[in-house]
Amino acid sequence: MLKTPPFIKPLSWLCLAVVFGATNVWICLAQESASPAQRPRQVFPRNEQQPDDVLKIDTDLVSVDVVANDVDGRPVKNLRQEDFKVYVDGVAQPLAFFQVERRSGEPRPFAVVFALDISGSMTAEEIVRLKSALAAFEAKLSSHRAVYAVMAFGMNVKMLQKFTSEPDKLDRAFERIAREPNGLSTHTYDAVDDAIRLLVRHAPRTFERRLMKRAVLVVTDGFPVGDTVSARTVIERANAADASIYVVTLPSYSRMMAVSAQTPLPTPLEVSGLADLTGGRSVYAEESNYEPLFRALAEEVSSAYVLAFYPSEQKRSDGQFHNIRVEGPGGLSLRQSRPGFQAEGKNRKQGQ
Repeated sequence: MLKTPPFIKPLSWLCLAVVFGATNVWICLAQESASPAQRPRQVFPRNEQQPDDVLKIDTDLVSVDVVANDVDGRPVKNLRQEDFKVYVDGVAQPLAFFQVERRSGEPRPFAVVFALDISGSMTAEEIVRLKSALAAFEAKLSSHRAVYAVMAFGMNVKMLQKFTSEPDKLDRAFERIAREPNGLSTHTYDAVDDAIRLLVRHAPRTFERRLMKRAVLVVTDGFPVGDTVSARTVIERANAADASIYVVTLPSYSRMMAVSAQTPLPTPLEVSGLADLTGGRSVYAEESNYEPLFRALAEEVSSAYVLAFYPSEQKRSDGQFHNIRVEGPGGLSLRQSRPGFQAEGKNRKQGQ
């Protein structure tokens, strides 16, 4: 008779009890599960800890990136720690850590994933301009310790280049963009989700005791189609990973919507809050030259202040979501990388 011993998981093995004299002997054969394969959707897989490079002494430290802009939209880089106030659920928090990009100091390290739309709606001219614009973005951050990865997405998400700091490898990855097969679907949220997991698993949280900036730069026509993961889920995972999402919408979107590039309709990505709710930015590329826009994005990415604090003991382990609000000097607009943080429950905290 077919049986399953208690130490074997159901559906994973086929086991038979064979009797030899007075002894039962189990013979087990592996079999595949009947369930279809699913795209992995976990940022941190089960039984896998955060990367070893995370600051272990600061496991309860909560950080938030803040970009300050003047009335003309230009980044402001001369603010001090005392210029900021951080509130958690309306209660002021003492800052335990403050980091700012200083022109005279050590530049902040970066880990950036380029997620590039290669669906059929992108034109050949856009792809050519895109390659030079990405090179301009990289060149703008050349003084920083930075690693880059390249993904392409259309009907599927494909890794073109794992994290590297070698310009030649990036150039070869960009050259492959035009040769990649496209499709009618545009799995934008799936691509960003994969990029976030790549950042968590392979980009160190810190480098030489400096918090690394994690970012995903999405270049697309603005129409996500066929995704298996929702915008809300991607935003939550980006916030949990301290990753900011920047979205560049190419001119093909404006042409398809039959409106001028000066007054484009909001894209579905913009409406979802993918950029705004992760501390990034959503911008539209111009017809003629993408390079100034990408250089400006690189400048903004490198202009964030890092504010960090230790929540109260209760808020660290109550399993609740806690809102973060940052205030700065009057007359400046602030954009923070995350709206709050999710505290671990007591059982999870204790490893139960």
